[in-house]
This record gives sequence, structure tokens and C-alpha cells, in this order.
Amino acid sequence: MTAAAEAGPGGKPGSGRTADTGLLVVGDVITDVVARHRGPLAAGTDTAASIRTVAGGAGANVACWAAHRGTADVRLLGRVGADAAAWHERELVAQGVRPRLVVDPLAPTGTVICMVDGGASAERTFLTDSGASVRLGPADWSDALLDGVARLHLSGYLLFSGPSRALVSVALDAARARGVPVSLDPASAGFLAELGAERFLELTEGVDVLLPSRDEACLLTGLADAAAAAAELSLRVPLVVAKQGHEGALVARSGRVSARVPAVPATPRDTTGAGDAFTGAFLAALLAGAGPEDAAAEGCRAGARAVEQVGGRPPVPG
Repeated sequence: MTAAAEAGPGGKPGSGRTADTGLLVVGDVITDVVARHRGPLAAGTDTAASIRTVAGGAGANVACWAAHRGTADVRLLGRVGADAAAWHERELVAQGVRPRLVVDPLAPTGTVICMVDGGASAERTFLTDSGASVRLGPADWSDALLDGVARLHLSGYLLFSGPSRALVSVALDAARARGVPVSLDPASAGFLAELGAERFLELTEGVDVLLPSRDEACLLTGLADAAAAAAELSLRVPLVVAKQGHEGALVARSGRVSARVPAVPATPRDTTGAGDAFTGAFLAALLAGAGPEDAAAEGCRAGARAVEQVGGRPPVPG
């Protein structure tokens, strides 16, 4: 199927925004291979691990958590290979997401090896083959995708390839023309370091909500203190919600931290997708009418639930 051929429900351009309630997520759809191991990896030989293959991708995870947290109309634009397109579509539909998946004729679906330390921290390390996901481009976009949409969310992974960067520009222009607020999650401190902080901030000019992790916020500002970094970023983006893991979240506006939201206690099994869970629940709460502080508290609750299970998606309903 092609994303551009299918428009969502809702009003036409110029018809007013009062009935718009949908969330459109544009981002990566990935196959995650999660390997949970205890202790250090044994170089040159075997390390015992529990291994599962699950559906993932930062953009797809955000969409699933938003649907799980009550947003009735969640749509996802992404690009996959023919090798796993049908499986990913079924997985998304089962989560209550309406997928618009472009099937790439040349590249396979992106795959990430998630190596998770089975110790108390459940910290994860990724080996990433982005595959078809970073080939999502302007030709896959249609302004009709915004019909009925109240918020647009962009995965930061879109900024790490030429075609996807061009798509971000097109989508931002279309959202501005309709008055649709846009949020963005930087997604990867490693890839962000390669792109460069100034380049990232140039490409995301006009975004209304930025949702960085602690490391991403510090990297974008060059500041070591997370609160100072969030405050600094809020001079460039109207609302910054900096995710702090087990320390909760910071909400910053107009150059100052306006709220410190505590984390919810959890016993981690796998931290993969915890930030995506936060973002999805945060956006669902905003769409339901919550303020940023209350929405961040919802995000913390979802993040705590996410780390107590394997994989980056919420439990399938039923």
C-alpha cells in the first residue's frame, strides 16, 4: 500500500480544527531482536542469553503507546521492506494504530539488535541497521495525511538521512499551514552526535514540543546539567520535556524549568522503548486536554510500565 493514497477522516483544509482529534506519527518501523544477557559479553565465545524478535521502532512504539493510553485515532506513516510488511501491519493494527506503510522495493525492513544487560539496570545497547526506514521521503507524504489530525509527531531518526530530512521539512511546512502543533523526539544520542547539535536545531526550527533524553538535551546544548540544558533548549522550542529515566522528567518553558515530575518506581527488565512509552503517553494526555506537567506524569507512568517488560511496545489489548 502507499501512504499518500490514503487520507484520514476529518475536516478538509480550511474547514476548521474543532473536530480534529487524531495523532499522526511519522517515523521508523523496525524489527527488534532483543537479547537479554547477564554479566559482561564473553568476547570470542558464547554468552548465554534470552532472545526474542519483536516489533519495534521509535516512531511505531510512540504510536502504539499513544493508542494504548486512550487516543482513538492514531496513524503512523513509515517505510518497511516487503520481507516483513504484512507482519508489521498486523502488529500495529492489533495495537489500535492505523498504519500507512510504504513498502520499499529495494531495501529490507530495518533491524535493531538490542543487547540488554540482565542486571538491575537493564541497560540496553543497540546495533542498528535502519534499512527501509531512512528511505522514507517527500514522495511518501501527502498533505491529506493531516486531515483530522490535531497533533503531528516526528521521530528524530528521520533527521539522520537525506530523504527523511527532506520529508521532515515538507511535513513541518504542511503542519504550519494548517496550524497543527508538531512534537519531536531526538531519538538517538549517538546519531545526534554525528549529525551535530546546530544542524539538528536548524532542521527542527518550528517544532512546538521537544522531548529529549537527558543525554540528548546535554548534547544539544553542551551543558552538563540536565536542568540547565532543558532550560536552554526552551529558549528555542516553546515546550521542552526532558526525560530523565529513573529521575522522572523536567518541563521547561521560556528559559526556565517550570516543573520536576517524579519517576514512578519500577523493577526494570528491559529499558528498550521506555522513552517512546513516555512520549506516546505524554502526547495522548495532551490530546485528552491535560497540561504539560500532568501529561509528563502520564509519561512517567508509561515509562515505568515499559521497563518492566521485554520490548518497546505495550501489551496487546485483550
